[in-house]
Amino acid sequence: MINLTDNASKAIHRFIKGSENPVAGLRIFVSGGGCSGLQYGLRLEQEKSEDDFTVEVDGFTLLVDPMSRPMIEGITVDFVDSLTHTGFKFNNPNATASCACGSSFSA
Repeated sequence: MINLTDNASKAIHRFIKGSENPVAGLRIFVSGGGCSGLQYGLRLEQEKSEDDFTVEVDGFTLLVDPMSRPMIEGITVDFVDSLTHTGFKFNNPNATASCACGSSFSA
């Protein structure tokens, strides 16, 4: 299960509404990189992949590929807008370590 705070949900709705192209969903994925070895990624998708895991949340669809799914199971996604940081922040119970900014982790 993927959990979204109210702030994250509102931000996602704004990004979808502001998209120039039709949106099938928001992809949440994990890729190599970042200061802790793995990093989170988000992107609006025009089409869903055949093997995507989908979650309907607050009127939109989250898309997760099979490789990323076990690494983000139980994750909470927040959207922070402060003087020092604006963007999505991830709280992952599967991470064994994470960076201070919350955008990369190790499993």
